This record gives sequence, structure tokens and C-alpha cells, in this order.
Amino acid sequence: MPAEPDDLNSLPVLRVGIAGYGNTGQIRRRYIDEHPNLQTIAVCDITLEPCVAPDGVRRWKTYRQLLDEDLDILFVCITNDMAPEVTMAGLERGLHVFCEKPPGRTVADVAAVRDVEASQPELKLKYGFNHRYHDSIRDARRVIASGELGKVIDMKGVYGKSKMIRFDADWRTKRDIAGGGILLDQGIHMLDMMRFFGGEFVDIHAFITNGYWKHDVEDNAYAIMRTDTGIVAMLHSSATQWRHRFNLDITLSEGALVLSGILSSTKSYGAETLTVVHRGEYDDGDPREVTTRYSSDESWRREVQEFAGCVIRDEPVHYGSSLDALKTMQLVYDLYTADPEWAEAWDIRPPAMSVG
Repeated sequence: MPAEPDDLNSLPVLRVGIAGYGNTGQIRRRYIDEHPNLQTIAVCDITLEPCVAPDGVRRWKTYRQLLDEDLDILFVCITNDMAPEVTMAGLERGLHVFCEKPPGRTVADVAAVRDVEASQPELKLKYGFNHRYHDSIRDARRVIASGELGKVIDMKGVYGKSKMIRFDADWRTKRDIAGGGILLDQGIHMLDMMRFFGGEFVDIHAFITNGYWKHDVEDNAYAIMRTDTGIVAMLHSSATQWRHRFNLDITLSEGALVLSGILSSTKSYGAETLTVVHRGEYDDGDPREVTTRYSSDESWRREVQEFAGCVIRDEPVHYGSSLDALKTMQLVYDLYTADPEWAEAWDIRPPAMSVG
């Protein structure tokens, strides 16, 4: 795990630019600026006019203007169609880059970024799969790694909200900008969790639909998947979940884990809890359970700290590497192409590459 900020006070301050200064970019800035070795010096967003803000941070309209700044690190919090382009431009300028999920619109987008990354081996590239840093997820991972509940048998996950868009972000319904709908935007987090807990999936079946909202991106994805070790996972990613929901049940040979709710900026997914279930001696269906409720979200802070530590100490990216991003993006597209009607309707073709 990364060193705490107090361990880094004697090191130089790295200059940070943020491309995309909406809600996510502003949240990232909060934790960038509280880190003793990071300082936001400039941001860009199409909604901004060039100026120096009262806090001294320069504001630009385009990422090209931003990249003319004297930067060390670039945070990419921009729309899916632009994320690969801006990430590659940052790497080509010699900057360490942190990019939000999804890493682009297609698997080919991520592969192109990885080609540029390979030509700049001294630079760090990290993708923001933020859920891995939540306390409930970290504690569940520790329980599984300890072996106290045996081996994973299966997983059942639901991640849903009531619509695809906020009124200030309708680009998420436009395929040419977003690349996909609820699965690519939100379900990708659940797929990342399932990979995190179960490994890589090799057998995949899915139904994808936009039958309710009728945007040109999906509003529901239903999937059943299996790893080569026999772990089966079921997923429902939904934009017709009228009560917002995050729930992941993990069944193990000697018990179970139930992850329910997730602390988010909207506070609409309920309390974040982890229930640890210990299989009863007589398998009577009413085992002992212990539930932990989490009251604060340290995930954004931890993620920024980890990335800063990788840059400062020249360490490999632990979670959210470009290979992680490629594998999770590949899984999204494996689900799209597993439904022949959906793939044909939107001309979605299997990626012509292996993620290894």
C-alpha cells in the first residue's frame, strides 16, 4: 500500500493538470490538493473561459492549451470519446497520467493507449476503477485472501440506477461520444469487482437491451459468465432500477460475503455494508452473520495517494494498470458480442486482439 503523506513531506511538489473539470474532476482536485506532493496548477473544460481563477489555478477551454503548461502529471476526467486521445497526448508530452474509467469507447482505444505507454516506460499510467478502494471491498478481499471461508463458488451482482443521464450530462446517451450505455458507464465497476474476486471469465452469455429508454445505448445488460476454474457469476447492470442499488453476493465453500450499498457522491445507493456469513455446522440455512457498516468513503483519497506514491517512488501501478483496464474493457465487449442481435444491430464486432 502507498506510504502515508507524512512520509513524503521532504519530497518535491509535482505540478498537476486536470483535463475535464466537471463533478469528477473537481472531486479529484480536492484530494490532489490535500496531498503534500501534488498541486493543481491548471484545469481545462469546454465550459470554461481562459483565465486565472481567484485561487491562482489557470483555466483553459481545451486540453491542448492545458498541455502547454509546465506539468508533471495529468488527470483525465473527460468524455469517453476524448479520454484515449488526451491520455496519449499526455504520455507523449512526458507526463504521468491518471485516467478515469471507462478508458475509452472500445477495446481498440485501450490498445492504442497501451502502444503509446510502451514507448514511454518511465511514465506511470493508472485508470480510476475507484470501487476497489472502498472499505467494504478491501475487507471482502482480505477475507477471501485469508481462506477462512474457503474458495469462491459463485457471485451474483446487481448495479443499477433509474436512468442513463443527469440533466447536465446527456452525452452518456450518445453512442458516438459514450461508446456504450449503462454497462460501459456503471456496470464496468461490477465487472471489475467480479474479476477482482473471481479471476478471468472465459464462457460468457448475455442479453443486452435498450427497450425502455430507447437511447442508442443499452439500458439493461443481463449476463452469466464462468471462469476456467468453474466460478460462475451473474450480473444485472440496469438503468431501470428505480431504487438505486449496488449488491454483490459472493458464495464461498465455508460461508458467504454480501456487499450491499456503496458510498457515492449522490448518497443514493444506501448504507455501505459488508456481511460475513459463516456456514453453519448443520447447514440449517440460518448461519451466523456479522455485518459491518461503513460511515465514510476514503476511496478517492486512497486512489490519489497510491498513484502519487507510484510516481514518486517509481513503483509499478498496483490496481488500475492499463492491462487491468484492457481486460475489463474486453469483458464489456465480450458481453456486447455475446448477444448476437445487439451486436448486429449496432455493428459491434469482437475485438481482434488478445489481452493475455
